[in-house]
Order: sequence, then structure tokens, then C-alpha cells
Amino acid sequence: MKRLALFALALAAVLGFTAPASAQAWPDKPVRIVVPYQAGGTVDLVARVLAQSLSEQTGTQFIVDNRAGASGAIGSDLVAKGSPDGYTLLVQSPTLLANALINRRVPYDPIRDFRPIAMLGSVPMVLTVHPSVPAKNLKEFMELARKDPKRYSFGTSALGSPMHLAQEALKKAGGLEIPIIIYKGTAGALNDALGGQISGMIDAIPSSAAHISSGKLKPLAVTTAKRIAALPNVPTVAESGYPDFEMLSWYGLWAPQGLPEPIAKKLEGLVQKAMASKAVNERLAPQNFDAKVLAGDQFANFLTGQLATYSRIVKDANITAE
Repeated sequence: MKRLALFALALAAVLGFTAPASAQAWPDKPVRIVVPYQAGGTVDLVARVLAQSLSEQTGTQFIVDNRAGASGAIGSDLVAKGSPDGYTLLVQSPTLLANALINRRVPYDPIRDFRPIAMLGSVPMVLTVHPSVPAKNLKEFMELARKDPKRYSFGTSALGSPMHLAQEALKKAGGLEIPIIIYKGTAGALNDALGGQISGMIDAIPSSAAHISSGKLKPLAVTTAKRIAALPNVPTVAESGYPDFEMLSWYGLWAPQGLPEPIAKKLEGLVQKAMASKAVNERLAPQNFDAKVLAGDQFANFLTGQLATYSRIVKDANITAE
């Protein structure tokens, strides 16, 4: 909890930082948006859709740069140590916060070393299993996994990802002892789920939707408070015997700490316009993406609340980096 308090204080200090700079000239050269995972996941999708809109708005290229590894720490650290001039940005998920709570070796502070720009939106998550798993619903899967834990396993995109935390929370709630295999991104975990190398995973809807539609993955439950329109026949985790269970995967944009305030404010405006645009909605809405932008103090307050939630999950599940 002491570390959580330090995060919150650092967040307030970061948002209070200002520096004289002219936003009129920015951007006058290509801007790099780092995605700290392999291409093909939801973070990558959101970053590419955002980059296209920002490029169109400014007439300057915003280029996605995939830098996977260490559960997102490699790419995130690249941005943390980057120049705070507005030409190196980061699109990340809650993993940026949770990974630092789990792994003391993470080389950056998720609050002190970054300037939060805006929350971009969120998507529901779904628990799927390989068709060979003899369970028709979550209750049956939990019973099978409790009886024979060595036979079943979960996979997740990154240590501390919202998918990982959701699986840890479900394991604790259901008294499971099955392993969770950590991958370098959603693509690797999905490939093994599709091949049956792992039993299943909790994943953001956008990257699993096509595989559910094709029958290559079997959906057992969604992590939202209510059922979703895209999967109306799939019950929630709460309906399946775990009341009050609700988790979402959200996505945000950050810059290195010290970004001049005029550039930060201009970027916030560009992001708000992008996420409200028809083009972005047409790309992301079919993926059940809720483009809800939070900027400035709203995003800061949201991050503080999320840190508290993740801290509780990490502590309750005793999650540590090996």
C-alpha cells in the first residue's frame, strides 16, 4: 500500500508539471507510437486506428512501432527513457500499472516516468477454451479444473495484463490451482489456445471474436457486469456463480514525463477528436470497443482508482514475478 500511495503522489506531481513550449510547430516530423507487444493484439489494433486518425488530422505520420518483451516492460521503458518532446508516445493497457506492482525489477515507475495523455476506451473480455475441453459452461470448466488441475492451463498476453489479473481473480474465487502461462503478447497466447497447447484464456473481445465465430474457440463467460450484444447467449462470470465479478480491458496513451504542457493539451484535443470520429467508430465499434476518452484530471483520477483495484488483486492472489 505504501508503494500505491507513492504512485498516487507521483501522478499528481506529473500532471502538475508544466514547461514553456510552442505547440504550433508540433508535430513537424513523424511521431512514433510504441506498442510494447507483438502485432495482432487489441493494444496494437487500437494504436493503429488512432495513429491513422492522428496522421490524417495533422498531415504528419504517426507510426506504430511494436517493441515486445518482458510483459510490455521493454517497449514501455523505451518511452519512459525517451525525449519528452512529443515524438515518442506509448499506447498501453492496465499492464503498465499492474506489472510494476508485481515485478520490482520493472525499470520504470508507471506514474513518475510517464505523462498520461488520455484513456482511449475499453473493451469487454471473454473466457474461451479449446473445443476439446469437455465443458459447456464456466461452472463445468471450474469443476473439471479443480478435479484435475494438472490437465488444464490458462494463457495470458503479459504479466499483469487485465487478462492475467482477471484469470488470477477467477482462480482465487474458484479455488483453482491451474498454471497461467505468460506470453509476449496476445498473438502467442491465442495461437496456443487455438492449437490446444493451453486449455483457454481470458482475452479482449476484439482479438478473439473471429475465432469464436468460426468455432475454433468456445466461449464460456464474459467478464462484464451484463451480457454483451455480440455474444448474447454467453453468460457473465457473475451469472456463473461468482457474484460481483466485473473486469474490463482499457487502453491509454502516454508520453515521457516532462512533456511540455502545450503539446500535451494539443495532443489531448487531437485524441478526443480522433476517438469521436466516424472513421474510428467504424473500425472499433464492431469489436465492442467503447471509445470513452478521459483526459487530464479525469484520467489521473481513473488511474489512481485502478491502481487501488490492481493492488488488491495482486495482494489477494499473491502474484509475484518469478
